[in-house]
Amino acid sequence: MSVHIEQLVSALRARGHEVRVVGPTSGEKQAGGSGGLEKLSDTLRAILPAAAFELLELAYNIPAYRRLKREAETFKPDILYERNNLYLLAGLWLKRGLRLPMILEINAPLFEERNRFGKLKLKGAARRSERALWSGADAALPVTQVLADMVAKIRGPRDMHVIHNGADLGQAPKSDLKTRLGLEGKVVLGFVGFVRPWHGLEWAIRALPRLNANVELLVVGDGPAQESLEREAEALGVGQRVHFVGRVPHQDIASYVQTFDIALQTKAVAYASPLKMFEYMALGRAIIAPDQPNLREILKADVDALLFDPADEKSFFIALERLSRDAELRSRLGAAARRSVEETPFTWAENARRVEMIAQDLLVKTVRSNA
Repeated sequence: MSVHIEQLVSALRARGHEVRVVGPTSGEKQAGGSGGLEKLSDTLRAILPAAAFELLELAYNIPAYRRLKREAETFKPDILYERNNLYLLAGLWLKRGLRLPMILEINAPLFEERNRFGKLKLKGAARRSERALWSGADAALPVTQVLADMVAKIRGPRDMHVIHNGADLGQAPKSDLKTRLGLEGKVVLGFVGFVRPWHGLEWAIRALPRLNANVELLVVGDGPAQESLEREAEALGVGQRVHFVGRVPHQDIASYVQTFDIALQTKAVAYASPLKMFEYMALGRAIIAPDQPNLREILKADVDALLFDPADEKSFFIALERLSRDAELRSRLGAAARRSVEETPFTWAENARRVEMIAQDLLVKTVRSNA
């Protein structure tokens, strides 16, 4: 989340716009994350009954609105840009109070997501909050067409603009990291992200014993599934071929991705626009990804990626074996992926340009409606 916010803010500023970031902390660098507040939130979520925690989420709107209003009175913005969050209505209140045009970035159907995993108790309040936000924003920016179709059921198709995540084409990775990691001469399968049980990395580990001995797996990130994955690798006799490097600063991610011969998107939520996918593409990596509608909005099968049936582990293994044996195919797919980012373009600079156009259109409409 913080990467998306920071990159878009930087790209808007590069276009000459003034941007004031208002979040739970005063430091803009943490505008997407929230440092101590995030840790406090995690602690309260763990110790409080779910309904009590959700009431706190609702109550947070009061200090959030006061801070937004105070900042707006001094900054005098033309546009309010907000990232959708369940129960967060302060931005909508500000929009109505100051008659500010509001753009809402939507990354997930949070009501459905939290309800599906059984983490929602005040369902009526949560559903009404999401509907109010989705309907009340002047423009909605879902990150995939799949998600746009879900949002349209609430707000209709009006002022809907699909804007995928993006990449920075100017990254300068460290070229010697593969050697420093002891992976020179290896075919490196790579994954970036928080390692959750549903991410499907166990498929890659189970594939290793059947792949050439020079194929190894590099995981950049950590998470609750890491320990079980390490145990499975040891049980299969491939523990020495699986490497977890833990979390690394975002500015270093490109250097690690550059070491990948094959970039893995093992599983993906049906409506998501995976940030790592664009970074893989921008760095010219050969990608293996699930064949599903939201990813087909980004990738073209056998042109800039190999796609597999997400319900079939054998399909994943066939794609992995084919790509691990064929260096020429890896090179062709990687080059095509880079071209896709450049030509579409899937970049933060392009996203900022589109947001600018949407904002300008809203400002014209606002002037007309107030005339």
